[in-house]
Amino acid sequence: MASFKKIARRSFLIGSAAIVGGVAFGAYYVSRPAPNPLKPGDGEVAFNPFVMISDQKITLIAPRAEMGQGVHTTWAALIAEELDVTLDQVEVLHGPAAKAYYNSALMSEALPSTGYDKSKFMHSLGELLGQAGKLLDLQVTGGSTSMKDGYERMRLAGASARETLKEAAAQRLGVSRGQLSSKDGKVIAPDGAEIAYTELAADAARLEPVDAPLRPRSEWRLLGKSQPRVDMADKATGTAQFGIDVRLPGMKFAALKANPHLGGAIKGFDAAAALQMPGIERVADLGDAVAAVGRNTWLAIQALEAIDFDWGGAPILSTQEEISGAIRAAFEAEPNSTLRDDGDAATLPEGAQEVTAEYEVPYLAHATMEPLNATALFDGERLQIWCGNQGPMLVRDHCAKALGIEPEQVEVNTTLMGGGFGRRGEFDFAVYAARLAGQMPGTPVQLTWSREEDMTHDFYRPASAARFRGAVKDGKPLLLDGQIAGQSPTAQAMNRWIGLSPSGPDTALTDGAFNQPYGIPNYRIRGYAADLQIPVGFWRSVGASINGFFMESFVDELAHAAGTDPLAFRLELARGEWEPAAKVLEAVREMSGWTGETPEGVGRGVAMTYSFGTPVAQVIEVAQEDGGIRLQKAWIAADLGVALDPRNLEAQMSGGMAYGLSAAMFGEITFAEGAAEQVNFPDYDAIRMHTMPAVEVRILEEQAHIGGAGEPGTPPAAPALANALFDLTGKRARRLPLMHDFDLLI
Repeated sequence: MASFKKIARRSFLIGSAAIVGGVAFGAYYVSRPAPNPLKPGDGEVAFNPFVMISDQKITLIAPRAEMGQGVHTTWAALIAEELDVTLDQVEVLHGPAAKAYYNSALMSEALPSTGYDKSKFMHSLGELLGQAGKLLDLQVTGGSTSMKDGYERMRLAGASARETLKEAAAQRLGVSRGQLSSKDGKVIAPDGAEIAYTELAADAARLEPVDAPLRPRSEWRLLGKSQPRVDMADKATGTAQFGIDVRLPGMKFAALKANPHLGGAIKGFDAAAALQMPGIERVADLGDAVAAVGRNTWLAIQALEAIDFDWGGAPILSTQEEISGAIRAAFEAEPNSTLRDDGDAATLPEGAQEVTAEYEVPYLAHATMEPLNATALFDGERLQIWCGNQGPMLVRDHCAKALGIEPEQVEVNTTLMGGGFGRRGEFDFAVYAARLAGQMPGTPVQLTWSREEDMTHDFYRPASAARFRGAVKDGKPLLLDGQIAGQSPTAQAMNRWIGLSPSGPDTALTDGAFNQPYGIPNYRIRGYAADLQIPVGFWRSVGASINGFFMESFVDELAHAAGTDPLAFRLELARGEWEPAAKVLEAVREMSGWTGETPEGVGRGVAMTYSFGTPVAQVIEVAQEDGGIRLQKAWIAADLGVALDPRNLEAQMSGGMAYGLSAAMFGEITFAEGAAEQVNFPDYDAIRMHTMPAVEVRILEEQAHIGGAGEPGTPPAAPALANALFDLTGKRARRLPLMHDFDLLI
């Protein structure tokens, strides 16, 4: 692995997939199984990294972070389906930081292909490229990859454990394994006698694991049906443990403060007043931040306000105008990527009507409801850390580096989290806690960020600008040429995470624009990387959250210029390119009763975005009221290929849309003197329960491969709403948030 990382740090070119395929390291080195990290206690047997059985219980390991998306339930169902147990028979735990839990689907998302037209070869190449997640320690929850990653791996783990248990029973009973069956956590003998898995665990531990084929979908018992959430009861009763709920004997509570001018130094500080406050025990210098430690979190936050800081200036551009100008200036350089260039997009077709438009979107914060926090305990040699996180191995490695110890000396305990959206894929909040614990050996300390600290020190979704040019003739689009400029979250994040400097085409920069399933003969999308130092990262649906707005707003403009109904316009383009995209458009047309006509005072808009392997179409209806414009109804259709848990998928789609609507209507981070101006929810509003539209969701299963669920509901939300506002008011939205140009009901 060291050799791979040494090469990767210099440059990583996705097109050089041969490296991952084994040319440099040998196929065996790449594909060999990672060691099982589970450490069974007395009477326990770890059949593989995902199934552990004792004489008391069955434990399933779900090493993808549960942040409300239901991943623990569906991941466990994948294992339980083949293991022949029910979900109420098992305990579901998050796995430790370990190579065995690498994300096998994450790296394939970076392949420079449209995705929807992926050939069998490209699909296989993506699976092969996924092995790089093991080499790079990418135990990451993100990219809407959890089910794509676990779909076969987890069923195979369950099937192997089942057949190994049956083999143990066969040897005990003196019959062949083929004569036995299994059901509800028991092996059933030919005469009907039953032996519980828990009784067979010790015998099975002495056997070599048995490989087993997967059952056909027609025999599924759990998958394909909605399951009760395994975390539901604990959350409903308030007993579920989120990061902020961790309590340890003798624990102290701390809060953090860093220079609000991003990247600026702390020239000095005077903590005398803070240290005189009752209950404050320590003010710790953490290098680029300061922590106050006391008997509760609120007191620690108040102590920080009493400290007199001498802040250094920000090395980033100071004003919003300068930042916006630097983004637009990127258009003057050569494109970073041209991932779609069909036909001749440079030449206006003869007799065609030209259409042009420019768009812009702002920086956005993640704004997770549970603020950032981590609890750490350092005994002088070993560090234990508790936090909600999306990358346990990243947390482990960077905390170890912060304390000058080996990664093996760090134990990461991943809790539930009240929102992630990509923010908890970073590790800064855990590293600060580790640094603080390093100054307080033997004392557990919980470090919590105030909402203001959280929002002003985010790794923001990048602001971006776009220039689109198109042409229509005889009611059809003949040309679409898009230019998109913004910072690269991939380049920044990969450098922070693993010291890797990506090169080659940047798919995230134009995702949601270059890869849309529209049959436009002259279709080009170019991306321009803006060189700014503002910290950016992955935000729910990443580039598609930006480019879905650009692309679907412009497609709507083309439709109106062509004099064609916007939904029919998209449907014709999709039918000739990729049938699943057409099917989701047909579904929302039927669900919403779309006719292309709306009564006075009502507007409707449609948008369709393909992202993370899933096409999603949305229709949003708005109405003018005395108090402003209300969102009345919304219809969503998504094609996941395989619907493992329909009710959970419906929740993901409506939740993703709500997140996208909040950003579209109210979300923006602006800067003055290098500091974020929005510091809390009064400055950074969200859609409320009384302004959320009634939502109807339909899940389709038309495409060949399983698609992502957590993010694809977000990208169509902003353009569908913007297009509905145009239908209502006749005013075209070309910038976000919409609150600046429309009287939205708050």
